Amino acid sequence: MQISEQTLKDLEFNAVQKEIAAFAYTEKVEKSIFQLKPYEDQQLLVEDLQTTNEILSSIEGGNQFPFSEYYILDENLGRLEIENYYLPAEEFFKIKANTLQVKEILKYLTAFKEYSPSLFQKGESIVYEKNIVKLIDQVFNKFGEIKDDASPELKIVRDRLRHLNGRITELFNKSMAYHADNLDDIKESVIGNRRVLAVKSFQRKRVKGQFLGTSKTGSITFIEPESVLAPRREWEELKEEEKHLIIQILLDLTAQIAIYKPNLEEYQAFLEYIDFTQAKANYAFLINGILPKISQNRVIKLIDAYHPVLFLNNKRREEKTIPQSLELNEKCRIIIISGPNAGGKSITLKTIGLLQIMFQSGVLVPVKEESQFGFFNQIFTDIGDNQSIENHLSTYSYRLKQMSYFLKQADDKTLLLVDEFGTGSDPELGGALAEVFFEEFYERNSFGVFTTHYTNIKLSAESLPEAINACMLFDKKSLDPLYRLEVGQAGSSFTFEVAEKNKIPFRLINRAKKKVESDKVSLDKTILKLQQEKFEIQKTKDQVEELRESSIENNEKLELTNEKIQQKLYDFQQLYDREQKTMMLGKRIVDMSDSYLKSKNKKQLIANFLKMIEMENSKKTKEVQQLKKIEKIVEKEVQRELKDNSAIISKQKEVIVQKEKAETKKKIDALKVGDRVKIHGSTSVGTIDKIKKDIVFVNYGLFTTQINVNEVYKI
Repeated sequence: MQISEQTLKDLEFNAVQKEIAAFAYTEKVEKSIFQLKPYEDQQLLVEDLQTTNEILSSIEGGNQFPFSEYYILDENLGRLEIENYYLPAEEFFKIKANTLQVKEILKYLTAFKEYSPSLFQKGESIVYEKNIVKLIDQVFNKFGEIKDDASPELKIVRDRLRHLNGRITELFNKSMAYHADNLDDIKESVIGNRRVLAVKSFQRKRVKGQFLGTSKTGSITFIEPESVLAPRREWEELKEEEKHLIIQILLDLTAQIAIYKPNLEEYQAFLEYIDFTQAKANYAFLINGILPKISQNRVIKLIDAYHPVLFLNNKRREEKTIPQSLELNEKCRIIIISGPNAGGKSITLKTIGLLQIMFQSGVLVPVKEESQFGFFNQIFTDIGDNQSIENHLSTYSYRLKQMSYFLKQADDKTLLLVDEFGTGSDPELGGALAEVFFEEFYERNSFGVFTTHYTNIKLSAESLPEAINACMLFDKKSLDPLYRLEVGQAGSSFTFEVAEKNKIPFRLINRAKKKVESDKVSLDKTILKLQQEKFEIQKTKDQVEELRESSIENNEKLELTNEKIQQKLYDFQQLYDREQKTMMLGKRIVDMSDSYLKSKNKKQLIANFLKMIEMENSKKTKEVQQLKKIEKIVEKEVQRELKDNSAIISKQKEVIVQKEKAETKKKIDALKVGDRVKIHGSTSVGTIDKIKKDIVFVNYGLFTTQINVNEVYKI
């Protein structure tokens, strides 16, 4: 793929590289990230995108990929075959660490090969040589120290050294006790890893031994006792012998490990690839990047796309980023974006170019899943003021030089991204030349996005079937940018409106209008009016949607409130009826009490009371009978309705069931074992292990779940 350093600079690809490089474990991989460019080989690109996506899925799913710090061994591996060369002890620890990590990764990929098929394929040819670790473990312990039994000779020497250490300690302690009266308060010190007596200087002649120095003040003389000199000399001789034995052991081990040099080089290359890929995956996780649909056709379909650098900057400032949506395809190859400055034209242009370069460089992009990317052999950009002092070129000269190069190279596999197309010269002449360039690119079937203020280019785009106008929306009253792209309509530059907003006198604005052709002013007014109308329509649409949602919410609240009120009214009515009934009973009891006080007739009182109870029971019986009659009437009515509508309901039910069965069968037929799928509402990717009737068994690596076929979709 042909892409210049200037294009990468124009599109701020280095900012993306810097963010990715922050996730690399080694400087070597960090450097390779800064050298990242679009792939020449599409197959390698697709594989790279898939492996990156697989590690991203493991991050999102919490099934952490077994990768951590590793070591770059290039220098020492290159010396393995040099005669009489031996690796330092710490290098063997690094070799072991790398080898064991490769073992863990291969184990993971084997266990979850259906979950990470592309990564599994990458590691499938790598053979884990367990003998490498075995050889190292025979020499070194878990702390990275050479074992005593690394060789028989070394064991003998170290046993003797331990014995001498004990003997020296014993003799020194005896000497220190014997000369206690001649010693300073500190009693002893250490000089050059040798224990010495701290003798009072004026009594140094009373202590026999080797003089090793004095204190700063000269009041203390440091002497190694005579009794330990002989065993000390023997100990030092043995230490020298130990060094020679260790060197021989390392020489032998280096020779044994050298046999596996190809394996170690392969391990390191594999770890570097994993490091490179996980850095991209972690960056994708940071920017909400995904693997979009890949097309072999020329297409750029962006749905809710973000400029990753802007997105991260706004995210760190806790500010919102407005996503953009657009599509370039065979039927609509070129988009002309117009409108006033500071509206988001340039950032939209850069978003398109940067995402395309990221995609073709194997980096996941921040878009929605419905987005789609094809491949371009060339991406050309002309963005910003590229005045060249060194070459004595003006901005316009530089841009003409760029256009000359683009015209020589552009074809049907080219993507052109030009900001402020045609500016830098006389508006009439520059606009005419820009229009010719635009028509030439169109004739070559190139793809492109151009930003411009020239009306003639807008009109030209309207007349060409495979080109389209677009604009950045503005608030009609405040003229504040909304940073939202509207495809299908040219944008006004708001020249006079912006001037008016900035309090330029009306008389000057009107004079300016008179100096411009009436057709241009009229066209700009028409475009402005259309933009304003679109803005109002969008605003009204948003308001209607808000009102609809608010209305639904309010209706639900009203219904709930009404239910509560009705319940309260019913409860009050019940309470009122009970109170009335209680009052009536109370009045009758009072009447019976008054009658008894007058007549003193107990029999009459009891008879009246029993009569009252019988009447109340009779009322309850009648109410129960009435309720039973009502229930029977309702039941008959329901049965009649069911009988009348049973055929219709049954038929409708059958149609619905058949439709659901057909849709389910269609979904089952579209799926097969091994397909990678997602559950609706989830970002985790799983693999189909089995399909049983309408149940899909989805494998997520560490676990398998069962779910209805209607709840999953193929990716």
